[in-house]
Amino acid sequence: VHYKNTRETVMALRGMSLRRAQTYLEAVLEHTAIIPFRRHCGGVGRKAQAAIFNHTQGRWPKKSVEVVLGLLKNLESNAEVQGLAVDGLQLTHLQVQRAQNQRRRTYRAHGRINAYMASPCHIEIIASEKEEKTPKAETTAVA
Repeated sequence: VHYKNTRETVMALRGMSLRRAQTYLEAVLEHTAIIPFRRHCGGVGRKAQAAIFNHTQGRWPKKSVEVVLGLLKNLESNAEVQGLAVDGLQLTHLQVQRAQNQRRRTYRAHGRINAYMASPCHIEIIASEKEEKTPKAETTAVA
């Protein structure tokens, strides 16, 4: 999947719970929610749905969303195997890095050849259980 689209998709999931992220991405596939494009936004059209994120530009990157949904499903099943509470999982680490470009060729007019590159990426998603807040202990005055 393309690096730039996937980076924007994953960054939109920052701070979400696992269930919230899954429902959000399914809504993106139905075009009822949008992925805001913040960094790689050259040529990206302005959409009214992006106003929720205090931004103007956004898209619905279908292929990236499907891949990230698959990773979240994998993360969910791994958590079940490890005995974690799936409903209490919070996405704590989200990272997308460029992978090595894949090279192909496209043949042009008059015997010329141009590069036909792919821009794949590596995706890291780490989730952990929400920590319950412990109440602050009452302080006692020491004389």
